[in-house]
Amino acid sequence: MRPLPGARAGLVWGLLGVIAFSFTVPFTRIAVGNGHMSPLFVGSGRAVIAALLAAAALVLTRQRPPRGRQWLQLVVVAGGVVAGFPLLTSFALTTTPASHGAVVIALLPAATAVCAVLRTGERPARSFWVAATFGALAAIVFATVQGGGFGGLHAADLLLFAAVIVCGIGYAEGGLLSRSLGSWQTISWALVLASPVMILLAGVAVARQPVTATPVEWGAFGYLAVVSMFLGFFAWYRGLAIGPMAQVSQVQLSQPVMTLLWAALLLGEHIGWQTMVGGIAVVGCALLAVRARNGASRPLATSVEAG
Repeated sequence: MRPLPGARAGLVWGLLGVIAFSFTVPFTRIAVGNGHMSPLFVGSGRAVIAALLAAAALVLTRQRPPRGRQWLQLVVVAGGVVAGFPLLTSFALTTTPASHGAVVIALLPAATAVCAVLRTGERPARSFWVAATFGALAAIVFATVQGGGFGGLHAADLLLFAAVIVCGIGYAEGGLLSRSLGSWQTISWALVLASPVMILLAGVAVARQPVTATPVEWGAFGYLAVVSMFLGFFAWYRGLAIGPMAQVSQVQLSQPVMTLLWAALLLGEHIGWQTMVGGIAVVGCALLAVRARNGASRPLATSVEAG
């Protein structure tokens, strides 16, 4: 069997990573939905397990430790990707459906592009800012309408928007850092760096609420720890490394669509017309923003992913 050409191989690996990440929101909902696992335990415990795997990978491959300013950059990556996004989405999904969360989180590609532009001082076309602004407005309007009209924006929506912001910052900084440290090495070192805090939070969570999860909930938790926070990054970053990055990064825009499908199939959630319209609007604006930025400037060495 002949190997795939470079461009196709990059797209295939990128798609595998996106498929892995598309289960994150539904499985988080399964893990926290019945209250047998606290959101604090789900958000921190999955990072602890992923950190153990990351430490083993770094030791076995004899990776050099980060140096100087790289540690400060890793703090930003760890705060957004390892701690912020998992914890905020875990708390949010205790009260909101996975399909609702998927639409709000669909703003992440555009948010990451904005953070990258602000971080690097790029000057993309005006169409980039227009698309990013309309994407944010579309997500806010969707969340507000589903929350019962204007004034009905719930705390869970605020948590989801905060998750998008901190993750966008973490991915943008991780993209810059991966140019010198390496792609999968960046997420692995971030997991290891955050592990003391995550271990402490997991211990507090168990002390406050002993875990009484079902096998299905443990399975969902295991997926979040092993795949969403670790193995999924290997496929995603391999795809980006093969490239072309501008094309591979846009594969992630299919993630909200897949997440909505899994929410319907796994959780039996009804995907109404408001959800479909909201998802199309947010994904469409994110696509325009990502394309506008990719067309005007060099893309980051790594790109967005909500793991």
